[in-house]
Amino acid sequence: MTRIAFIGLGNMGGGMAARQVVGGREVSAFDLSAAAVAKVVGAGALGAASVADAVKRADVVITMLPAGPHVRKVYAEDILPNAPKTALLIDCSTIDVDSARAVATQATTAGFRFADAPVSGGTAAADAGTLAFMVGCDEAVFADVEEALKPMARVVIRAGDHGAGQAAKICNNMLLGISMIGTCEAFALAEKLGLAPDRFFEIASKSSGQCWSLSTYAPWPGVGPQTAADRNYEGGFAAAMMLKDLKLAQEASARAGATTPMGNHAEALYALFDRLGYGGKDFSGVLQMLRGQLDTLKA
Repeated sequence: MTRIAFIGLGNMGGGMAARQVVGGREVSAFDLSAAAVAKVVGAGALGAASVADAVKRADVVITMLPAGPHVRKVYAEDILPNAPKTALLIDCSTIDVDSARAVATQATTAGFRFADAPVSGGTAAADAGTLAFMVGCDEAVFADVEEALKPMARVVIRAGDHGAGQAAKICNNMLLGISMIGTCEAFALAEKLGLAPDRFFEIASKSSGQCWSLSTYAPWPGVGPQTAADRNYEGGFAAAMMLKDLKLAQEASARAGATTPMGNHAEALYALFDRLGYGGKDFSGVLQMLRGQLDTLKA
C-alpha cells in the first residue's frame, strides 16, 4: 500500500487527504489544527504528531500550505531532513513562482524528486476528487506524480519544468477573477436594464459572452447549475483566496515586466470586497457589491 504523508489540512487539504484514503492509500496526516487532523482521522487517515513524524516512512509527501514562506520553512526544516530520499515530494500549495523554484532546487539538490502541483476546482472538487492539477516537474518524474495525484484528480497536466505549475495557476486564476467580475457586471447591468437574470443567463450562455464564470458558476442565485450563490455565497472559493492569487499574479507581472491592467483592476475590486468584511464569502459574491446589495450577504 502506498504511504502518503499529507501536510496541511485546511479547507482544501482536508478533502484532498480524505480522497487519498478513498483511493486505498495509507495516509499519515498533520496540521497545526488538532480539529483538522481529527476530521481527517475520522475519514480513515492516521494522525501524526509532527511533520517529521508524518514523513518519516512516506512514499509520497504532499503539502497544501498557505503561502511561499510556509512552504520554504516546512521543506527546509521538516521534510527534507526527515523524509526518505526515495520519497516523491509534491507541493500543491498556491505560492509564488520564485518560492516554488527555490524549494525545487533545495529538494533536487538533496536527492529528492519534486513537483509543484497547484490545483483548480475549489473545495467541492477537493471533496469529490475532481481537481485539476497543473504540474511543474522534470518530464521523467511526471508519470509518478500523475499516479500519486490520481485519487484527487479529474485531470493532471504537466505545464513544464519546476515553477511552471505555479505560473499556470497564477495566470489561470487571474483570468478567472477577471471573467467573474465581467460576468457580475453584466448581470448587474442586465438587471438595471430590466432584463430578467434567467433570460440573460439563457441568452449569454449560448452566445459570445459564454464563459465558465457564467455557464458553470453563475453568480446570480437560482440561475444555472447550483453554485455557492445558492447558499448565500458560502463555501466554494473564498474571495480572500482569490485576492491572494490576484496579488501573486500582480507580483509576478511586476517581476516579469508584463502588462496586466485588468488583473490589477480585479485585485483592487476583490481587495475592497475583502476590506468590507466579505473575504470569507465565495468570490462570486462580488456581484452583490456591484449591485449595491451587500446587506444580503449578512442574511
